[in-house]
Amino acid sequence: MTFYVQTWDEYYTQVLTLGIISGPVEGVLTLCLVFGLTAYMGGGSFWHQSMLETVGVPKLDAIPEQLYDMPFTQWYLVYGAIVLFFATGSSIVHVMQIRRERGQDPIAPLFGLLPLVAVWVFVPAYLYLQPTILENYMVPFALYVGLVNAYAVGTMITAHLVKSSFPYFNVLLCPLALAVLDSAGPVFGLWPSALGGGDGQVAFVYVCLGLAIGVYGSFIVSPSYPHISFCARLIR
Repeated sequence: MTFYVQTWDEYYTQVLTLGIISGPVEGVLTLCLVFGLTAYMGGGSFWHQSMLETVGVPKLDAIPEQLYDMPFTQWYLVYGAIVLFFATGSSIVHVMQIRRERGQDPIAPLFGLLPLVAVWVFVPAYLYLQPTILENYMVPFALYVGLVNAYAVGTMITAHLVKSSFPYFNVLLCPLALAVLDSAGPVFGLWPSALGGGDGQVAFVYVCLGLAIGVYGSFIVSPSYPHISFCARLIR
């Protein structure tokens, strides 16, 4: 998400900036730390302990019991949310400031964040409606969502290089949007689900992953590769 926002920032300001918190850097470092500690502590069960108790914080009356008992996994979500909102907020402020200085509309670029909002409305909605995927098939689904974001960022970078209009439309998001509508129908009593549950949803996730690999793979080969190669030759 932060990679999308940083690229959106660059598209509208024409300047590559990295704030105090950029997102991708912190994410990679956090993963390295998590993997290292998991190996050192002997397994993933370590992260399901109370963080405050594990690091030696005494159980004071001023600390709510629910807060004190929060495991590392939930604190990790809090940390991620702070990083996300800080990075997004700082990029929005930066884009609006630069656009004002240039005498341009500071509000119009904000519509470029709508594709990102759409992704993170449909993703949790689908997982909520299909708990089987959430509990048993998160690896292929996470890979699919990652490719959706990678494709969005890639098309934005290409649009930035060739000075074309902002790419609001992401074709890889269409199946997920339709799946949410399909799953929501039975919940509200509007229509039966075409995919059904169980095997139908599992097959859908793998089809989406295959589609994403194909679309993103073809995008890498053409047209982005010629543009990137041309820019690399200019730099040399």
